[in-house]
Amino acid sequence: MMKSPLVLAVTLIIYTLQAQAQDPGVREYPDRSTDSAAQTDGGQSGPSAPVLKSAAVLNSMDVLDDSQAIEPGDVISMRIMEDRREPLQLRVGATGEVNAPHIGLVKAAGRTCRALAMEVKKRLELNYYNTATVIVAIDLKNQDMNPNARIRTSGYDIDFFTVYGQVLRQGKYELPADEDITISQAILRAGGFAQFANATKVKLVRKTPQGNKTVLVDLEQIMRKGNLDIDIYIRNNDVIIVDEKKVNF
Repeated sequence: MMKSPLVLAVTLIIYTLQAQAQDPGVREYPDRSTDSAAQTDGGQSGPSAPVLKSAAVLNSMDVLDDSQAIEPGDVISMRIMEDRREPLQLRVGATGEVNAPHIGLVKAAGRTCRALAMEVKKRLELNYYNTATVIVAIDLKNQDMNPNARIRTSGYDIDFFTVYGQVLRQGKYELPADEDITISQAILRAGGFAQFANATKVKLVRKTPQGNKTVLVDLEQIMRKGNLDIDIYIRNNDVIIVDEKKVNF
């Protein structure tokens, strides 16, 4: 009598399982999907999840932390509510500074989130906003950091230039590592010329092995007449000085 198809199928499965148990060369491989998910969430070998921007969930400067000091290497998020943009996430550089929106480099290390926010607020209200609301939060401490974390950083070894004098926003500005900045672009990053700026004799002071060298640049020729041949590239530690023009009344 012939066995039914169901009986034959069950018999075949039992025979296969017995053969696998007897043959040491045949083994089942565990499902790696659970392990991979765990590593992705917190392990070092998998790609890490983005670090949450804590400043996104805060809406008042009154609730900012005023007990824990920010340290070099920490990751912080900063949001200027009047900008109506997502928080900017920054790593505190080895110099202890971060590149704050609109104002450039500002000292963060040694300050609490509230103290840093108050400093940025004060500087923004000098030239940019009548009233500024600045939210700062520590997203990740340096000692807890996953080196694979995907974080927008301001970098550890920061190159910078400084602009003094008759511009709208004097200060120290980060020099991007991936692009060249000219002296005219540096002036624009500082908000442009103030009302009484002498744009025809802008000083560029550069440190050299032979000492400081000063070059006079006519920004009128560059910015109004398009003479780009004299638009000098900025280098690390350059200082730009815009004097006040003489006005005869």
